[in-house]
Amino acid sequence: MEALQCEAVLLAAEQGSLTAAAERLDYTQSGITRMISSLEEELGFPLFIRSRRGVRLTENGKEMLPLFRELRRAQQRAEQSAAEIRGIVSGSLTIGCYYSISAMWMPEILKRFKKRYPKIIIRLREGGNEEMSHWLGERSVDCCLGAEPRRRDCDWLPIFRDELVVWLPKKHPLAGEASFPLERLAEEDFIHTAPDQDTDQDRLLSRYGIRPHSPFSTRDGFATYNMVEAGLGISFNQRLISKRWKGEVAELPFSPPQYVTLGISLPSLRDASPAAKRLIDCVSESMGERFWALDSGRQTT
Repeated sequence: MEALQCEAVLLAAEQGSLTAAAERLDYTQSGITRMISSLEEELGFPLFIRSRRGVRLTENGKEMLPLFRELRRAQQRAEQSAAEIRGIVSGSLTIGCYYSISAMWMPEILKRFKKRYPKIIIRLREGGNEEMSHWLGERSVDCCLGAEPRRRDCDWLPIFRDELVVWLPKKHPLAGEASFPLERLAEEDFIHTAPDQDTDQDRLLSRYGIRPHSPFSTRDGFATYNMVEAGLGISFNQRLISKRWKGEVAELPFSPPQYVTLGISLPSLRDASPAAKRLIDCVSESMGERFWALDSGRQTT
């Protein structure tokens, strides 16, 4: 079993097509077909069900997929470690993150990271806690940035804590108050961001057994913010999410205060690639500076 064969299987499974996998690897379709057929013969069972519409994994293929991913990761770690010995920092990283983190913080983090390590290729995958937990389990990402995953078969590195704040239309009766009573959520029209995706909203509502009336739901925080501004309801999110948004929206802390801890989760810190460990350092550094700026009253960009 060779690493290239594993890569061909992974790409064919992701794309649902041998032709697409061949294009990604710069091979002919017949070359990829022979490569995968040779691996299937070696294993003693088929990995794919082939049809005119493409390919899909057999049940045995699905069982083998995590092992193929681990072999690919081992090869990447070996290549990156060898490059480090030669004095070259290179490799690739697949990072899962919140939609909000991807939009608000990753540009700043990646700008710093690429300046230091220009030869490392980055791929971002955006999703919620539920999706990222799935990616960690199948080891299709090197790490994820978000809240602590519920699964316990991965490593978690807390980076910082942010306060959850309520978004209210400026004309809301409580917009001028010092705080928003947590139990009041059950009495308001609530705009739910990405419901049933194990988000910060889902977790808080579940923790306190609150079931608000939700006439609207959205996919991302910015859409929710704009709907609150339009007077369609209230919502809540992390304080830093709306730091750059200057709409007609009042932000109130909860009473009692509510917080979320964000950080980095990995399938295994011990087995993390050199590139992933450098990203962890860069994220910690960037977030440390950001929070120092907030605490000191400086305006962050």
